[in-house]
Amino acid sequence: MALGTDYAQQDCSLARALEVVGERWSMLIVRDAFYGVRRFNDFLAHLDIPRAVLTQRLQSLVAAGVLRKEPYQQAPVRHGYVLTDAGRALWLPIYALAQWGERHASDGRSRTVFSHVPCGTRLDPLGNCPSCAVPVAPGDISMRPGPGADDELRQDPVSRALARPHRLLSPIEPEAGRV
Repeated sequence: MALGTDYAQQDCSLARALEVVGERWSMLIVRDAFYGVRRFNDFLAHLDIPRAVLTQRLQSLVAAGVLRKEPYQQAPVRHGYVLTDAGRALWLPIYALAQWGERHASDGRSRTVFSHVPCGTRLDPLGNCPSCAVPVAPGDISMRPGPGADDELRQDPVSRALARPHRLLSPIEPEAGRV
């Protein structure tokens, strides 16, 4: 018997959220969208996800209003995927899960360091700037590899682009030889 794709018998907001972003790969697609990945082939290369699964997950995230399609090329027309306001509202859950993973599901060394752009201070575990004492919006966050990053693990163009300091939500530009 196949697993269902919804939690119809659960009267719970978490269950409704999981119906939108709880399928395998969905949260990693949203994470990559925060990192600036926009193009189908870049998601494909960075995630090592089957093409059909990526197509389905992107369609579901667009239908749910988490991502929207934007043309980035006219001839032939090609679309990228950009977070909507609802998608950007997923930053804190994604950040919190990553922090949980560092503490409880890995060696405790940060793979990625997130900092407040205006002051350069590293975010605290709740996603706030301890120096400015404010919650930080994704557009005011920069990311860079942390001490636990394994630069030998991934060598695709997207991973190489993300190995440089980068502001969240800013489109990444993988070097020549795009996938």
